[in-house]
Amino acid sequence: MDHAAGMPVDPRVFEAMKPYSMESYGNPSSSHSFGASAKNALMESREEVARLIGAEKPEEVIFTSGGTESNNLAIKGVAYRNKDKGNHIVTSTIEHISVINICKHLQKQGFEITYIPVDKQGIVSPQKLKDAITDKTILISVMYANGEIGTIQPIKEIGKIAHENQIYFHVDAVAAAGKVPINVEEENIDLLSISSNDMYGPKGMGALYIKKGTRIQPVIHGGGQERGLRSGTENTPGIVGMGKAAEIAQEEMETEGRRLSQLRDKLTKGVLDTIERSYLNGHPTKRLPNNANLRFSYIEGESLILGLDMLGIQVSSGSACTSKTLEPSHVLLAIGLAHEEAHGSLVFTLGKQNSEEDVDYVLEVLPGVVKRLRAMSPLTPKEMLR
Repeated sequence: MDHAAGMPVDPRVFEAMKPYSMESYGNPSSSHSFGASAKNALMESREEVARLIGAEKPEEVIFTSGGTESNNLAIKGVAYRNKDKGNHIVTSTIEHISVINICKHLQKQGFEITYIPVDKQGIVSPQKLKDAITDKTILISVMYANGEIGTIQPIKEIGKIAHENQIYFHVDAVAAAGKVPINVEEENIDLLSISSNDMYGPKGMGALYIKKGTRIQPVIHGGGQERGLRSGTENTPGIVGMGKAAEIAQEEMETEGRRLSQLRDKLTKGVLDTIERSYLNGHPTKRLPNNANLRFSYIEGESLILGLDMLGIQVSSGSACTSKTLEPSHVLLAIGLAHEEAHGSLVFTLGKQNSEEDVDYVLEVLPGVVKRLRAMSPLTPKEMLR
């Protein structure tokens, strides 16, 4: 139940990729028929990714190595290309660590960053964001949905504010793409980052939507592939896999989203009803269909992870990209939790392989794990141990 950290490749995706590793292995930049075959496959995949996010022109999709590279190209690319117009970037306090660290890097180079706070459910205030805009603001970057607490942001409203002020709007949609409907045209999005593995495609693949007319500078230089914005020989098998994953996600998003929402709600209700001093982090309804971020007083998430892992249940305590640090999640601190509260959180992210029986098993064993750990904790009130 940790599909945010990694998803298995869908068998249909794997089958689509295989010929481009063993048979149609040509370079898309080559002039001969082998190269043409690979180039056509790239074009078809670009169309599928564009269709998934509501982009009108497939050529506005640039393939990258993943969400982190897409975020780097979007934010650094706009910052460097438009520094003659301004040096101010607006983002939120709950962005993915790749966005946070890019902003820290740009600050050292003279750019000014404003971090907009969120409310206790993780929602960015469009009004606060609007108030932060100056005549030097060149970019607004706000994630579509948070992968830790599941909260979905008012993207269309923020995009409208950005466009009214002639500011580029970047959206990190890694956690949301393939799970909820996205339309870059209707939501006033100029740049959008997505990841292949977060929708059952291969790891090491991502894409960046760049609206036509957006002034952006490449971060990787070389032979001029991907419209000169992301040089390097294209990963044809990976791109084909991402295209197939996008196609499947578009076809199955509604039914799978409904199924996962039902499992998520059963899990959440079961935990909150049976375990004292347990809480839901994030917005109760405006959240990803597969995400349940639950908090337990008096114990640490890491101990819960180990206890559940021994029983065959894999979960997370936060973003996989920040799990190497012992610090509590910056997202949970940003929604107002104390350090000890943030440390006691678990993130369940459900996927295609999960069933109602899986949820029932978690609800069967989790109360016992929590009770055992609370009995060992010096923080647990005595009345709860009776």
